[in-house]
Amino acid sequence: MAENKTESELFITRVFDAPRETVFKAWTEADRLAQWWGPQGYALEVEKLELFPGGQFLGCQRSPEGHVMWGKFMYKEIIAPEKLVFIQSFSDEKGNTIRAPFSETWPLEVSNHLTFSEEDGKTTLTLSGGPYQASEDERAAYESMRPHIQQGLMGTLDQLDAYLKQT
Repeated sequence: MAENKTESELFITRVFDAPRETVFKAWTEADRLAQWWGPQGYALEVEKLELFPGGQFLGCQRSPEGHVMWGKFMYKEIIAPEKLVFIQSFSDEKGNTIRAPFSETWPLEVSNHLTFSEEDGKTTLTLSGGPYQASEDERAAYESMRPHIQQGLMGTLDQLDAYLKQT
């Protein structure tokens, strides 16, 4: 997978007051991931988490009103506890990639590159990513939603921070 930056890529850096191994496990162990991943107020139910290149995470997010959205990660690269690369998609309950429920032009796949570095017991997470193998229309849809994506990811990372403070 190319590491080349594109205009559509998103970059977020966040420091957590927790060891790198703990932060990495929060991303890669089903019981931990279920405690914080997703929009605020949503519950995550993990169907499977196969942590190896070519493995898959499959889960559904349930809104407080009961609305269910399935999603998956296809793991591409895992270097514990330094790096995690996966392709994220909306899916059905069987893990088949589907269009986002909110847009016919949303990218079918979004790449995510996470690096974890530790200094003095604190972990710096750097997240980059964006549309993967996307059409121009899909890239444009992603770009038009960039502020909302960033805001959503920051909220999710706030939940990760709160989870780490409890552990």
